[in-house]
Order: sequence, then C-alpha cells, then structure tokens
Amino acid sequence: MPYMEINGLEFYRFDLLGDEVIQAVFTRKGGVSPKPWATLNLGGTVGDSRENVIENRRRIFEALGIEVASIFDVWQVHSDRVLFSDKPRPLDQPHEKADAIVTNNPSVTLFMRFADCVPVLLYDPVHQVIGLIHAGWKGTVQKIASKTVRFMMENYGTKPGDILAGIGPSIGVDHYIIREDVAREVQESFGEKAGQILQATNGVIHFDLWSANEILLREVGVKSIQVAQQCTACDLERWFSHRAEQGNTGRFAALIKLKPT
Repeated sequence: MPYMEINGLEFYRFDLLGDEVIQAVFTRKGGVSPKPWATLNLGGTVGDSRENVIENRRRIFEALGIEVASIFDVWQVHSDRVLFSDKPRPLDQPHEKADAIVTNNPSVTLFMRFADCVPVLLYDPVHQVIGLIHAGWKGTVQKIASKTVRFMMENYGTKPGDILAGIGPSIGVDHYIIREDVAREVQESFGEKAGQILQATNGVIHFDLWSANEILLREVGVKSIQVAQQCTACDLERWFSHRAEQGNTGRFAALIKLKPT
C-alpha cells in the first residue's frame, strides 16, 4: 500500500509522481480535533474550532518540512474555475473562489480539502508546473480536469503527454448514488461515454467519478494516470466521508509542491 507515516500522520502518495514533487493526500489520523471531526480535520466550515484546524494544518506542513506560509488555497465552490498563483496566499487574506489551482513557483504549496470529492494532482516535469483539482460531481460534469490541463497548456506551454496525473482517494462507484437529474447532466456532458461511468441497478444510479475524471484527462491527451482506488466511504477509519457520515464529519487535505531546483 502506498501509505507513509510521519509524526503520527498518515498520508497517501502516488507512485507515479514519486519523489519528483512533494505530494500527499493526508488521512484523518494524527490530529487534535474531537469527534465527529476526529482527528486531522482541515475543514474550517464544518463546526470544528479554528484553533484545531490551525494546529492540524501546522502538523501537516511540519511533517513534510514545508513552511505554512507557502500555502495557496481557495474557497472551493464546486465550480470549473481554474486559478494560477505565483505566490502564496497571505494567511490573513480571504480566499478566492475556485476548484483548480496551478503554479510553477517552487515557493508555493497548492493545498485543498476533501470528504468524498476527487483530488486530482497534476505534474508537468518538463515545464515544472503543478496543478491540484477538487472534482465533485458538478466539477466533473463541467469537465474541470480537462479544463485545468488546457489552462496549463495555454499558460505554461505544457504538453498533455508530458503530464503525470494522480486521481486520489474519494468516494467509489459502489457508494456513490445519484439522482436522475444528476444522471441527465452526466449524460449531457459525457455523451456516448456516459455508459462507462453510470451504473443502474434496480432503479438506483451510481456514478463512477474515478473513471469519469480519467476519461476527461485522456480526452485532452494525458497518458500517464494513476488511480488510487481508495474509497473514502469504505474506510472511515482512514478517511472523512460526507456521504457515509451524513455530512457530520471533517475534511482531509491534499497538497502538492515543486521541489526547488
């Protein structure tokens, strides 16, 4: 299993990305938050105290040897907006709204929060550009993964075939039941490929977010993709799951950072 532990904090790493970048998707273990956010909660809007969230964030950055002041994060709103930044977000400044962030600055750590939605990590080793995506069903239907790749192409000269992509721990198809109106949006967005990602059994429709985002990446030319195949709803000892815990839970963190040359 591609898990590591530092200072009591457990995190998933993509073998595909290796040691070329600093990258981690942290589990819920090793923090200070009480139930129901136990214990490494990074969500500041779920009822946990601000002090706990700040301490949990400090522990994450300390474990990886990164300065907290290098963080660039956003207010995630299930959109298809992509932002780039060549500098960190000052901790006393408000967040911008977006669901994908990109940088080519080794002094910036891209950071996002999850609890079933899909973390997608992108790395262009040729142009030294990284991206981090928050893809729930809305972002997936809006094709935020492929839009982020195109953003990297247009702004940094990235070639999709050079990109290494990781689709991280998130809710699996067996646990992700959607309404008929959502299924219609999936069908409108994916067309003939919708049959590969929607599964209907006894009138219940399941949505395969992993396969959907892999399709989006491959459609735009990304070839090297690793899917974690770790279901958040299946493993509540390790992950927060909004669905499995009926919304009464925390948020786990994913981050990626270029290494200084």
